[in-house]
Amino acid sequence: MEPSTPSVDDDDPERRGSGRRRAAVSIAPFLALGLGHLVTLFFWGVDPLWAFAILPPILAVTAIAWVAFRHGFDRRPRETSRNRPD
Repeated sequence: MEPSTPSVDDDDPERRGSGRRRAAVSIAPFLALGLGHLVTLFFWGVDPLWAFAILPPILAVTAIAWVAFRHGFDRRPRETSRNRPD
């Protein structure tokens, strides 16, 4: 079993919190689109109950995306001597 690789925040005390900031910046446009869609539904005159029915999925997907970006799914894992080509 390989040891887990430290996250970006564990490497350098000066960069502490940079993963959270990068995650927030990465998901902000998608959250804005989802909330904009919700506002559009309100302006169209849809029953507020139906408009708020789409709010939990928007927030759930946003939370999942934040966690994924926060923990670095978009970065390559560090190369170790085991997976480095010779």
